[in-house]
Amino acid sequence: MGPLTDLLDWLAGRGLEIVLIILASVLVARFITWVALRITDRIDARSTGGDVLVRSEAAKHRHSLTQVIRWALIVLVYTVAVFYVLDRLGVPVTGLVAPATVLGVGLGFGAQRIVGDVLAGFFLITERQYGFGDVVSIAVVGGGDPAEGTVEDVTLRITRLRSADGEVVTVPNGQIVKVVNLSRDWARAVVDVPVPTSLDVTRVNGILRDVGREAFADPDLRRLLLDEPSIMGVESIDLDQVNVRVVARTLPGRQFEVGRDLRERIVLAFARAGMTLSPAPEPASAPGRPGQAAQQ
Repeated sequence: MGPLTDLLDWLAGRGLEIVLIILASVLVARFITWVALRITDRIDARSTGGDVLVRSEAAKHRHSLTQVIRWALIVLVYTVAVFYVLDRLGVPVTGLVAPATVLGVGLGFGAQRIVGDVLAGFFLITERQYGFGDVVSIAVVGGGDPAEGTVEDVTLRITRLRSADGEVVTVPNGQIVKVVNLSRDWARAVVDVPVPTSLDVTRVNGILRDVGREAFADPDLRRLLLDEPSIMGVESIDLDQVNVRVVARTLPGRQFEVGRDLRERIVLAFARAGMTLSPAPEPASAPGRPGQAAQQ
């Protein structure tokens, strides 16, 4: 009965305290998450004006900063809770200083990448290179195809993107070597129109100007445009075709939607005028492939 009585006394004393500390830390962490979500929802509601895809640069920065502060506070809460639990278990916290120092040195060599990720994340956020809701293209160490998509989460350690295919891409901040922000302040939709060299370029430019004016007059499209689409003229000349470039300044992240709409309008305008666009060139055969002759 003696050991059982001691166990019950311990459970009623220190054991209960440990349980309360763990519950309190979980509740505080959940409260921090709830407050952070309320803050981010209010930031989005104030900055978008009913359009969740368009955010001001300040709002995106505040959104990312709120996520980082939430993450840091939760880590702090759980760290403090661990020390209190160790103290209630009778583990001398001061006696862990020397072993922790040795362990910290060992982890320092093994966790250099994590430290690098945290430092890189700190500068990414303070320099406002991108934020929540930005459309970015991120090149990482080692080359390869860049990670492209919409920023869904930014912490001190990682950046999480949602690609156009719906895939979630997680990039460690310390591995980022180049960031292309496609939605900073404003964006540009670029449409290259391939037309045969037999067509009158002046007439082609006139049709494209009419398309630009009609697009800017359309209420649904005008809310995405900052000004009327402009014709840059002939961008390149090939043997059988020339490429005429049309550009339009758009709201951040809306260049793809505007580009698709302009292409559709251009195709319909050329069809109404009885003109056809140049087909895409046939891909050249690679020299030296079995069963194929090399093109000169």
